[in-house]
Amino acid sequence: MRLLLIRHGQTPSNLKHLLDTAEPGPGLTSLGLEQAAALPDALVSEKIDALYVSTLVRTQLTAAPLAAATGLEPQVRAGIRELVAGDLEMRGDEEAAALYLRTAFAWAAGDVERRMPGGENGTEALGRFDAVVAEAAESGARTVALVSHGAAIRTWVAARSGNVDVDYAARHALANTGIVILSGSPDEGWQVLLWEGASLGPHPGTPGPDDPAGSAVSV
Repeated sequence: MRLLLIRHGQTPSNLKHLLDTAEPGPGLTSLGLEQAAALPDALVSEKIDALYVSTLVRTQLTAAPLAAATGLEPQVRAGIRELVAGDLEMRGDEEAAALYLRTAFAWAAGDVERRMPGGENGTEALGRFDAVVAEAAESGARTVALVSHGAAIRTWVAARSGNVDVDYAARHALANTGIVILSGSPDEGWQVLLWEGASLGPHPGTPGPDDPAGSAVSV
């Protein structure tokens, strides 16, 4: 199966670098709507068979132009919503951002019993994302698009793909409407083919510079 993981368009909370993960969440900025409108052209070469979105409004707004272009009905699933910030919700300070990402990437590294302060642990977070991917695979669709969230996508890919590790995912923030394309299945495993247009082999190469302040946790 070909799996397209798409981060939602820009939100007002992204501009303020806030850990905004609660439902239903904010809508999109004017730029975010433009980013969403550009998705059908960006994915024109993909024959998408199924489209999933999270329960947060921003993913549904992002997917709307793609749904119109493909004729697909977006399937709303809570499993691909953003990693729940818990006690860190709506904080925008560096300490909160660092703790949020440190916890998320610890999950990807195998420390799944660690818990986000006041939130979920890695078993719960990765498990719910796994369940949606498994559902998509079982549907028989050959190419599936999931419109999800930055930290959720980066953490799940680092945990489940065979060629992107935690270091790479931690150093490569996903821009709004950034896309990670994988190939594989829940049973055979996953390989990242493209990370925001960069082709990845068995070893993704030298990581880029550290993320600018705030961009890594814009959810």
